[in-house]
Amino acid sequence: MKTVLITGANKGIGFETAKQLLQKGFYVYIGSRNLENGLQAVEKLKAINLTNVEAIQIDVTDDNSVKNARTEIGKKTDILDVLINNAGINGGVPKTALEARTDQFLAAFNTNVFGVARVTQAFIDLLKKSQEPRIVMVSSSVGSLTLQSDPNWLAYNFAKYAVYGSSKAALNMFTIHLAYELRDTAFKVNAVCPGYTKTDFTNHNGGEVEEAAKRIVKYALLDKDGVSGKFISEETNPTTGEIAW
Repeated sequence: MKTVLITGANKGIGFETAKQLLQKGFYVYIGSRNLENGLQAVEKLKAINLTNVEAIQIDVTDDNSVKNARTEIGKKTDILDVLINNAGINGGVPKTALEARTDQFLAAFNTNVFGVARVTQAFIDLLKKSQEPRIVMVSSSVGSLTLQSDPNWLAYNFAKYAVYGSSKAALNMFTIHLAYELRDTAFKVNAVCPGYTKTDFTNHNGGEVEEAAKRIVKYALLDKDGVSGKFISEETNPTTGEIAW
């Protein structure tokens, strides 16, 4: 049975991603900053007969929490097949380049970039033991420098989130470097935008969470011929999914 760790999976897109991977036969570790919230998520899944799941306390902004999560999962399995770096924050308001506070930038980068690096580095040894290791970075088209500078982009005039966008652009660069470093291995590493989705993150505006999770799951299940080192947004490019960094 393949295993997956999903950070920030107690609700929203992360929770739905966990649900879909359970339905595909995975054993799922639901990463949650608050363990009680994670345990409640597990109970919801078990209530619909999805039982190969457990909660793991992990605060991606805290070195000790990430180390403890690695220790706990290491007691349960020698192999991790998939890591989905889903945990993220939007940086709050104000969101413009001239008004956003430095503490907002620091918080967003600590979760959306440094947190991803912490978790990836902590679990890379377990991932390397998988025959088909996959890492999915949950990114956003808002982090595309190309789109953000294109007046013809449909979201050009309203997707200007300086803090969040900057953090996702940095996450994308980390993804590029990680994919490069793992280029001669069985790893597939991609940044995937789930699309504008109805969650707490968007005040419940946007598309359906099932579709968003489906986009992430697709790249968690890539076969040996799948792409790596790509930026994917099926919402932006329904044809091939790939968009410019």
